Amino acid sequence: MNQHNPTASQVQSFHPRAREALQNDQLRGNFRRAMDGLMGKRKAAFEGWDLESLRTLGAAVRQRALARLPDLLEQLESQLTSNGIQVHWATDADEACRIIRDICVAREARTVIKGKSMVSEEMELNHYLEAEGIEALESDLGEYIVQMAEQTPSHIIMPAIHMNTDEISELLHRKTGTDRSHDVNYLTASARQQLREKFMNADVGVSGVNFAVAETGTLCLVENEGNGRMTTTVPPCHIAVTGIEKVVPSLADVAPLLALLTRSATGQHLTTYFNMISRPRQPGEPDGPEAVHLVLVDNGRSGIYQDDELIDTLRCIRCGACMNHCPVYTRVGGHVYGTTYPGPIGSILMPHLLGLDETRHMPTASSLCGACGEVCPVKIPIPDLLVRLRRESVDGDSVHPGVVKGHGVKRGRWESLAWRGWQWMHANPGLYRTGTRMAARFRALQPASAGAWTRVRTAPRLAPKTLHQLMKQRADSNSSDNGGSR
Repeated sequence: MNQHNPTASQVQSFHPRAREALQNDQLRGNFRRAMDGLMGKRKAAFEGWDLESLRTLGAAVRQRALARLPDLLEQLESQLTSNGIQVHWATDADEACRIIRDICVAREARTVIKGKSMVSEEMELNHYLEAEGIEALESDLGEYIVQMAEQTPSHIIMPAIHMNTDEISELLHRKTGTDRSHDVNYLTASARQQLREKFMNADVGVSGVNFAVAETGTLCLVENEGNGRMTTTVPPCHIAVTGIEKVVPSLADVAPLLALLTRSATGQHLTTYFNMISRPRQPGEPDGPEAVHLVLVDNGRSGIYQDDELIDTLRCIRCGACMNHCPVYTRVGGHVYGTTYPGPIGSILMPHLLGLDETRHMPTASSLCGACGEVCPVKIPIPDLLVRLRRESVDGDSVHPGVVKGHGVKRGRWESLAWRGWQWMHANPGLYRTGTRMAARFRALQPASAGAWTRVRTAPRLAPKTLHQLMKQRADSNSSDNGGSR
């Protein structure tokens, strides 16, 4: 079943999938170890830095770029074209796939080697090309493993994070004939050897883009394995694909975003490779592709751009830090969400791309603890956007119906009455005080369960005294003690 564009049945199966994941001790152990390590590395990587100032700078860079997005995109196209790079515009994922197919057909290409690209996952490019008779092979190690397992990525930075060494070793043995081994270096070297021949023989290389610099017409790619550099230089044709929001004004704007991205994503001060591509191979140059194309993909982003609140979603630099710190994602993993982008960022992005009716489960797959917002390197107010999407999923009153398409879920009569009563009580201080005192006095009558909430939680019990009563009691006690000391 297609996991990138969930059907209604997939949305309805979110809770069963989550329950299944929670009962999988191996999966939970894999995620717990991985996430603990990533959180520790991120913390260590920012030691000695004024993190809040850097986050503020990163957010400002992204906000300034988005404020000028239409002009920057035109400048980017003009500069890239003058550099010899062909620019293509795609309204949606289908058009983007057709553009890439047409480039491959024009070059009589039968094999494509791909670097890591979440936009290509969003487009389901591999499946599209295979249906057209064009082999598409992932070269990022995590993506390569996931592709062999016939799965989708579980994380936007570490696609195979849900698998441990034993599982990967068994998969490689079954699919490629390598020896079963716990030696990570051996497994990595084996995969590298298998991929090297594919790089040399590929007709086209496809990559993502981390930052597109409008001032110079430069495509920036961040990576650790060298597969990105191989993908963009060895095949005779390179096709880069990116969302329209990735553009920044100048190279100076890249520096703070790069510092935030690498530390937030993998806890590194700098990744092993930082590729800057501004043109195809020139006469006399020994390597590089003969032709370079850039496909700029909208796929719902221009709709997000029209909303004064939801536009913050487009700040994302795809670091994955919100996932690494999310208590929901770290316990169930990315496949449970059933969409290209999982976790907190997916929960605010996918409703825009697919519509709220198809992704209604995502905004509620959160404890609203706020950890995602606290660690976001560009200060996206993820919790606030989750609350808004929750409201719209119930009321169906999107500010821009074309942005978040949903009809709303009608509240039951008793639920509506309960929330009205809650609103009324909290708007009247006297009624609130009386109500809380009465609740404390008759707390023995409180039911032992609260429906689905207490299915996997202990029901909270009302305290015998309210906070106001306790504070007043403490103040009276202190006053008495001070009077006695005189």
